[in-house]
Amino acid sequence: MPRGKRKTADEGGRHGKKYKSGSHSGYSDRASSSATDNGSTEEKPKEERMKIKLEGSKTKGEVLFCGGTNWDLIGRASLPKTAAGAGGVKKPQGGRNLWGPHRLASLSGVQVRTVVSGPAACHSVLITTEGRVMSWGRNDREQLGHGDAVRRDNPTVIEALEQHNIVAAACGRNHTLVLTEYGTAYSFGDNRYGQLGLGHQSQSVGNPVKVSFKGQPIVKVACGADFSMILDCKGSLHSFGHPEYSQLGHNNDGQYFVTSTKHSFDCQLIPRKITMFVEKTREGHIVPVHNVLLTDVACGNNHTIALDIRKRVFTWGFGGYGRLGHAEPKDEKVPRNLKTFDMPGRGVSHIYAGSSFSMAVSEQGQLFFWGQTKTTGEATMYPKPVQDLTGWKVRSVACSNHSIVIAADESVISWGPAPTYGELGYGDHAQKSSTQPKEVKPLEGVYVHSVSCGYGHTLMVVRSDTEDDKEKIKKLPELEVKT
Repeated sequence: MPRGKRKTADEGGRHGKKYKSGSHSGYSDRASSSATDNGSTEEKPKEERMKIKLEGSKTKGEVLFCGGTNWDLIGRASLPKTAAGAGGVKKPQGGRNLWGPHRLASLSGVQVRTVVSGPAACHSVLITTEGRVMSWGRNDREQLGHGDAVRRDNPTVIEALEQHNIVAAACGRNHTLVLTEYGTAYSFGDNRYGQLGLGHQSQSVGNPVKVSFKGQPIVKVACGADFSMILDCKGSLHSFGHPEYSQLGHNNDGQYFVTSTKHSFDCQLIPRKITMFVEKTREGHIVPVHNVLLTDVACGNNHTIALDIRKRVFTWGFGGYGRLGHAEPKDEKVPRNLKTFDMPGRGVSHIYAGSSFSMAVSEQGQLFFWGQTKTTGEATMYPKPVQDLTGWKVRSVACSNHSIVIAADESVISWGPAPTYGELGYGDHAQKSSTQPKEVKPLEGVYVHSVSCGYGHTLMVVRSDTEDDKEKIKKLPELEVKT
């Protein structure tokens, strides 16, 4: 359990929430594109399209990694027959679990501002301070954006996006979305359920393609396991992909019968605006909520959580294990207001989603949890404060399949049930799991700006501004993968 901290207010702020027009300090104006443009002709919508220039994270530092590196096996019972290494040559699927934080030899000297993965993802994306995007990990659905299905064991530049300044990204189970500084989204990877938003279905798309969206500039992208969300600068949310648990928010699960005994799903192939938001009164009546302007969105495997300008939280999709927070396990077909936070002084500043759980940081800095991180035991059916983190100033939260990693004050804190792959970062000779929040001792003295989790791994951007910072980082072991 982490030591006690004095109670302080959260400073607020959120990546991707704010944006500015005009020049983007430190970055060149790279408007041309080498990525595929999906062949559609741009048409001016009825509403005048705004011109914006997004800012990515303003932090910078080196990348640390812990967790599983056997990309072809993580989360699977057996290895696929088609797994291959660089050059298309099948090679040992190896990849050991790194139980403590490691430096990546292939990123020596590379300054990074953002690291991205997802609770269902066995691949990762990082964005350098120059806006270049790199990816590595599992690639059997071409989710790395390199135009092939070859696994990458080291971060590799996505060449098709070299002419863009990338500011944000999101990773699903087998697909990826990236966002440019001008509010345009590109997608690649698995498209069997239309989760790339291209207007058609296909096994996979290996090269980045512009999402088929002609609305206002996009300011946020998010990925569930097999679906996607884009948030535009006007506060409207648009969804596409697999609708099985109503996680798209369109008041249906897309299910239809092919025959009397066989059913299928009508997937959403292009971004569709979510138009209905509701709340449940004390008397049990469902009433609409009007004029909702969203500022953030996060996706679990099969559920979605969104935050609006009034600091209210809406959740929808799969309701199992209490991940929606409404004190009942039923699915929600449209965004429903989470009443826990809809009261004076209880608004939310940040939201997060794991595979089967959700988290939020209140305006006062208190961390809340609801859902379930393990497959057995009692679920938390509505938001409850994480008492062990009371008084800590939380600045970054990452959710894996079952584990949670948090950067707060001068420490990194993590917890999660067994089995784990090393994503908790406790070290080779320490415990491998923890049901209670526990400080990551190998990172003592290392300041972590931000964290992100995949299915069974954790990525961190750590401060390397001073010689003292660099010396502390150098004391950590280094992972060198030869390809």
